[in-house]
Amino acid sequence: MELRSKSINPNVPLLGNTNYANTLSLFSNLNSTIANMSVNSSQLSSKISSLSNTILSSAENFSDPNWSNNGFQNMEEIRRLGKLCDITIMAQDHKYTAHRIVLAASIPYFNAMFLHDLVESKQDVITINNIDPIALEQIINYSYNGKITISNENVQSLLIGANFFHLKSIKNACCDFVKKRLTVQDALCLRNFADQLMCHDLVLAVNRFINKNFLKIAQTQEFLDLGHEELAELLRRDELNVECEEQVYEILLDWVKQDETNRIDNLYDLLKLIRLPLVAPVYLVETIGKEIMIRNNLKSRDLLDEAIYYHLLPDKRNNIKVFNLKPRCCNDAFGLIYVIGGMNSTGGSLSTVEVYDCVNDKWKVAESMVTSRSRVAVAVLQGKLYAIGGYNGLERLSTVEVFEPETKKWRRVASISKPRSALGSAVLNNKLYVCGGYDGFASSDTVEMYDPKNDKWTILSNMKKHRSATGITAFNSMIYAAGGHDGYRIYDSVECYDTQKDSWSFAAPMKTKRCRLGLAGLNGKLYAAGGYDSLNFLNSVEKYDPIEDKWEFVASMNVKRSRMALITCNSRLYAIGGYDGICNLNSVEMYDPEIDQWTIVSPMIAHEGVVGVGVLPFDINLPFPNETPLGSRKDASQSSQISFPNSKPILNNYYSLMEEEEEENNQFATIINPNSMLNQNNRNSN
Repeated sequence: MELRSKSINPNVPLLGNTNYANTLSLFSNLNSTIANMSVNSSQLSSKISSLSNTILSSAENFSDPNWSNNGFQNMEEIRRLGKLCDITIMAQDHKYTAHRIVLAASIPYFNAMFLHDLVESKQDVITINNIDPIALEQIINYSYNGKITISNENVQSLLIGANFFHLKSIKNACCDFVKKRLTVQDALCLRNFADQLMCHDLVLAVNRFINKNFLKIAQTQEFLDLGHEELAELLRRDELNVECEEQVYEILLDWVKQDETNRIDNLYDLLKLIRLPLVAPVYLVETIGKEIMIRNNLKSRDLLDEAIYYHLLPDKRNNIKVFNLKPRCCNDAFGLIYVIGGMNSTGGSLSTVEVYDCVNDKWKVAESMVTSRSRVAVAVLQGKLYAIGGYNGLERLSTVEVFEPETKKWRRVASISKPRSALGSAVLNNKLYVCGGYDGFASSDTVEMYDPKNDKWTILSNMKKHRSATGITAFNSMIYAAGGHDGYRIYDSVECYDTQKDSWSFAAPMKTKRCRLGLAGLNGKLYAAGGYDSLNFLNSVEKYDPIEDKWEFVASMNVKRSRMALITCNSRLYAIGGYDGICNLNSVEMYDPEIDQWTIVSPMIAHEGVVGVGVLPFDINLPFPNETPLGSRKDASQSSQISFPNSKPILNNYYSLMEEEEEENNQFATIINPNSMLNQNNRNSN
C-alpha cells in the first residue's frame, strides 16, 4: 500500500482504504469532545476551589459525650488496681488510698486542703477524725463514680460526713431521704440533729411534721423528756394541729406531772403560752379551775381569773395583753374530703362514696356504703367516717355505719334512738353528737351522743327549737345549731350546746334566715353559707365572731346553693353540691379567708345535689381510696359544668324539687306569709 504524504487533507478521501472517511470522522469528534472536557474541567475546578474555600472558612467541633465518664471510670479502675495513688486517708483504723487530683476535683474540703499550701497538702497520709470509716469510704468512692447508697443505717453518718466535706449534693440527698421517712417517734431527735448540722430545709420539714402531728408526738417519751425551754418553743407556735386549745392545756399538764417536783416551778411561764381565753368558759371553771396544781399556784390562778374575766367582761377585752388570742391553724395538716350518699337524678338514694384530694384538685370513687342514704348526717370520729340515719328511698333510717380507712370497709355500729333524715352531726371531746332532723311526722329537737368505747347512744337535753335541715357543727368547744326549720318557719336563730352543763343557750341570730344551709368553723370564726329563705335560693355567706357575738357578711359564693354541704379542709372552706332552684349541682367551690374570695374547683364525678361530707386526715401509710372510675360518669369527670342538664327544673316560684315520698309533704303548711312559712309544695325539704 502506498503511503500518503505527512500533510493530510481531511477533505480528500484516502485512496485504497474504504474506512479512511470513518476514521477521519472519529478523530474529528474526539477532538471536539476533548475540547469540551477541557472547558468543563476548568469550570469544575473553579467550583471545587470555591467550595473548598467555603468549607475551610468554618470550624467543626467534636465532643465525646462519654469522655468524662470514661475518664473517671478509668481512674476508678486504676485506683482499684492500686496504681498511681498518691494519698492515703485514715479514719480510726481504716486506710483508703486515692488520687489527690480526683479528691481535689470532686470534694471541696480536699480542694481547699491540697491547693492552698496547708500542712496536709505535703503529707502522704491524712487522718480524718470524728468521721465514720464506712461513710468516709463511700464518700471517696463517690468522688470517682458519683454514686452513693443511702439507707436508714448510714444516713446519719453520711449526713455528718457530707456536712464535714462540704458536699451539698450528698447532704441534700440525705435530707430528702430523711424527709420521706419522718416518724412520730424520732421527729424531736431529728430536729435537734438537723439544727446542729445547719440543715435548714430539713429543720423546716421536721418542724412542719411536728406541727402536723403534735397530738401524737406529745404522747411519746421523747416529748415528755423535753426541757421546759424546748416545750415553751413548741407551745408558742401558731401552727400546731389541734382541734381546740383545751388539748394544748392537757398536754402541758401531762408534761408537768411527768416530773412534778422539778417542773412545778415552770407551770406559770408555760401556762401563759396556753391561749386560755380561747378555751370554753365551762372548761376554764370546771376543769382548769379545779386542777390542784393551778389552785396552789397564785400566779397561775391569776392567769385563770384573767381568762374568765375575758369572757365575763367583753368590753375590757382590749386591755388583756398576757395571752396570744390568735387561733392555732396548721396549714400542712391536709385531709381528704369524703362525699357520701345523696340522690341521683331520679330522686333515688345512693350508697356511692367519692373522695376529693384538695391538694391535687382531683376526685376518685371510693368504697360504697352498705346502705343507700340521702339527707344523711356525716361525722369523723377518731379517724373513722360515720354515716348516721338518712333516707333510703323507702323509709327513714336509724342505722349507723362506719368506714375504717385501715381496712377500707364499712361496718354497722349501734343505731340512734329513732329514724331520722335531714339531721345534723358534730364531734367534740371524742364523742359524736346528732341533733334534730325529720322523723316522717315532724321536725325534731332530739339530741343524742355516741361513745365509741361502749358503742352506745345516750339521749341528752333537747334543743330549744325543733329543727330539721339545720346547720350543725362543733365550734369553740361548743356545738352550734344554726337556722333550719320546723315545718312552718325558717329560722335565723342560733343556739349552742354546752357539753359540761348539758344545756342549750341562744347566741346572736344570723343576718338571714336559712334552712338547708352549710355551717363550718375556720380560724376561730363560724361560717353559714347558702340555703333557702322561703323565697330565694341563697349564695350569701356570713361569718360569726364568738368573742363579739356578732355576724357579718363576707364574699358570696359564685353559685346559689341550697341543700349544700360546707366543710373545712386545709385551712379553706369547701361548698359542695346542692340545688340552685333549677338543677342539682355537682359543682364545688373553695373559700380563701385571707382574700375573702370563692373559687370554682373540680366538680364531683359521682354525685349531684344533696350529699353528706366529712374530712379524714390523709395518712401516707394507708392505701388511697379505690381509684376505679365510675364508668357511667366518665363524661362528668372531664367536664367543668356546674349543673346536670337532666335535673328537673323548678316549676313555680316556690321550692319545688325532685319528687320524694308523699308523707313528707304533710309536714308543710300552706304558705300564708312567705317570710315566715314554707311552701306546701316543698317536696325535698328534709
